[in-house]
Amino acid sequence: MIISTGNIIKNYKMGKVIVSALRGIDIEIQKGELVAIMGPSGSGKSTLMHILGCLDTPTAGKYFLNNEEVSKIKKAKLAKIRNKEIGFVFQTFNLLPHLNIQKNIEMPLMYSGLSGRKRAKIAKKVLGSVGLSDRLKHKPSELSGGQRQRVAIARAIVNNPSIILADEPTGNLDTTSGNDILSIFSDLHTQGHTIIIVTHDQAVAKKANRIIHIVDGLIQNGNTL
Repeated sequence: MIISTGNIIKNYKMGKVIVSALRGIDIEIQKGELVAIMGPSGSGKSTLMHILGCLDTPTAGKYFLNNEEVSKIKKAKLAKIRNKEIGFVFQTFNLLPHLNIQKNIEMPLMYSGLSGRKRAKIAKKVLGSVGLSDRLKHKPSELSGGQRQRVAIARAIVNNPSIILADEPTGNLDTTSGNDILSIFSDLHTQGHTIIIVTHDQAVAKKANRIIHIVDGLIQNGNTL
């Protein structure tokens, strides 16, 4: 079991009002699965992804990552886990506009102690795997949306993470570009990566082995294999 949660609750305080984003989430994800988390806007799916990616902490409940309870992991180690074990892909790409594509991809490697030459070699190889080896020195603004998302995927996998978390990865793309991105995820899954895609798009979700439906902060179905 690579991911397991127990009664995850996440509340936000909005002035004097408490808003419950997650109201008791229990999920299990096996190593090597390709899982889609579906739900309408405001259902809590992105909140759940941020907790699974160790970007946020639950108000209550337990989260186990590789059989280790996340709340008991020291901050320094948790930062290393986020950098090495989890790759993130976002709808808005989150590329640094002032850096060229190669430097964007190298960012997760900056904490690895690798030399600049080795970082560049890895970045070039990974960029080639998403079909953009001829775009190394381009800035993000010089690429199409589909190309920028390929760069974001390359950055996410540059450390060969065990888990890839993608939040609406095709949300800003046309159909053709979106299908290209889904093909890359399918290839990564075949290579053994555990992939979790948050989406509201049924066509995207159908590419997954399993769909977990979340509504109003609660799992409706799809939690079991």
